[in-house]
Amino acid sequence: MEPHRWLPLEANPDVINQFLKQLGIHPDWQFVDVYGMDPELLSMVPRPVCAMLLLFPVTEKYETFRTEEEERIKAQGQNIRSSVYFMKQTINNACGTIGLIHAIANNKDKMNFESDSTLKKFMEDSLHMSPEERAKYLETYEAIRVTHESSAHEGQTEAPSIDEKVDLHFIALVNVDGHLYELDGRKPFPVNHGQTSDDTFLEDAVEVCKKFMERDPEELRFNAIALSAA
Repeated sequence: MEPHRWLPLEANPDVINQFLKQLGIHPDWQFVDVYGMDPELLSMVPRPVCAMLLLFPVTEKYETFRTEEEERIKAQGQNIRSSVYFMKQTINNACGTIGLIHAIANNKDKMNFESDSTLKKFMEDSLHMSPEERAKYLETYEAIRVTHESSAHEGQTEAPSIDEKVDLHFIALVNVDGHLYELDGRKPFPVNHGQTSDDTFLEDAVEVCKKFMERDPEELRFNAIALSAA
């Protein structure tokens, strides 16, 4: 069977915010660009920040790291709160939408949803599913797919053809109960990056992003956007 394939999203706050609006989320929280990782540029990001999406290139170095990280965590174990909402990615190029779902689902008590919000319904329906079941459910969930398609065409760059190999990938960073989690649907489980707080979340998330950049110092294709109180 042909794998499900979506068009990739841009890490463009305008596109993503429009997408959130179409999914039935009030604009009390909006994605904004993170222009750089130093304190001066971070001071431009409106606070509080409750999630970050990082777009990064999937390179050979990263894949090697990912395999080693997975084996290390499987050997050592890690503490993951049961309240973390995590889903796998089975649809090609859907990482932007899955990153968004991760960002919103782990902050849903802060969000205001329209009564007919498709995303709210998806999260309620899938609350007691496994990460794999959530992935399968998204494959059949037309309302989100259609919204994703229209958002993928909204970007400033021309949307690539649906069969083009895209080596850029989105992950979400969130704070759940005082721990910073990396949520990546290509990984078998969330990754706990240690303690954080509402006040330090942006700086702590940036430290995680820096590690991605340090692993691939000659790569320039990194882009972070933060979910900030509007």
